[in-house]
Amino acid sequence: MQHTISVLMNNHFGVLSRVSGLFSGRGFNIESLNVAETADPQISRMTIVTIGDNAKVEQITKQLNKLVDIIKVVNLTEESFVDRELVLVKMNAESRVREEMLRVVDLFRAKVVDVSTSTYTIEITGDEGKINSFLELLSPMGIKEIVRSGRIAIGRGNKSLTTN
Repeated sequence: MQHTISVLMNNHFGVLSRVSGLFSGRGFNIESLNVAETADPQISRMTIVTIGDNAKVEQITKQLNKLVDIIKVVNLTEESFVDRELVLVKMNAESRVREEMLRVVDLFRAKVVDVSTSTYTIEITGDEGKINSFLELLSPMGIKEIVRSGRIAIGRGNKSLTTN
């Protein structure tokens, strides 16, 4: 089962390394990892997507909580949450596919962010299903390169992963 784990941590050198080491040391692959400062530059928020059974992921979250510099760990999979990913796609912009490509871009509410004589770069945000469907439609038109940000997620409603 896929799990989305959100970690609030002190923004210090080496914390990311210790967290990823905890996963690799237990044989878990990190499917997606995203880290950035919060509103407080002393604190970062990490979103980790991994696959594993509930018991093993619970063990990992307990061990994460024991690490120095970790403030709070929440397995968002156990509650309602919103998640998004940013993807940049560089496409071959051959004249025979441009019109269809732009139709797909419009349909998915994506946008063209760079144009050259031979390529279009398209930006799209959404959940994994939307992104995968978009890429599947574009694939026959000639994808040259894909860059994915990895998932970010936040709980729905009043719950907040903050230090307050």
